[in-house]
Amino acid sequence: MTPYASLADDFYINMNLATEMELPAQRETILQYFERVQKRFPSMRKFYCRDKRDYVLEEDKDQGRYRWAAVEAKRLCSGQVNPATLDAALDQHRLVLDLAPTFLSISPLDCEAIDVLFGFDFAYRGNHNSLLAEALGVGPALERLGDAPGGRVINYEPSLTIALDEDCRVQVRVSTETRTNAFQVRTGEFNEEQLSVYVTARQYGSLDPDTTYVETMDRLATLAREVVDSCVVEQILRPLARTIALK
Repeated sequence: MTPYASLADDFYINMNLATEMELPAQRETILQYFERVQKRFPSMRKFYCRDKRDYVLEEDKDQGRYRWAAVEAKRLCSGQVNPATLDAALDQHRLVLDLAPTFLSISPLDCEAIDVLFGFDFAYRGNHNSLLAEALGVGPALERLGDAPGGRVINYEPSLTIALDEDCRVQVRVSTETRTNAFQVRTGEFNEEQLSVYVTARQYGSLDPDTTYVETMDRLATLAREVVDSCVVEQILRPLARTIALK
């Protein structure tokens, strides 16, 4: 079990590689690629096409823990929801990136951006924006606005992105995503939906010479995990979980 399994209702690690050129869409190429993925992970048996150009291979979702991989027009994706271990998810991403040059003709030059995302979902029936403001605070500059008589928070999704190199090619973003709208706040009718916290480590541009996609992904995953451990677990995830538990 991952060290993050108890911090949220769902935890996942996704990898996305955005390319400058369109990826191959020929039937034989796509099937051969996914057959190689399935050979490594035989339980990935559900294959389908969405939006006429996006191809997806995934495990059964009924158990709440599953792998998935996708080839889109200009993006290669891989993800695992509630992985048994961090390495279980990262090994899947390594396989996808290891296969990409041979089966999908992806060159180290053909990289718009590559990122690793650590995601945390909390199921909550109520105003997600108000919940975030209560759990995390809004900062001294905005506290008085939040205290306005009769005021109700209808949009609050704090995020922060920092660059870690002089060229701003390597970036880390901590962000939140709410799924509450003004109509729900006005009527007081809420569905139980997912409130998400994301930590994304991303590198833009072509890879450096003699650097592979797997090596780049591993560095980004290490960076994302360091941010989760030092800046997110105690500062965001646990306060959010405590606030939900009190509701």
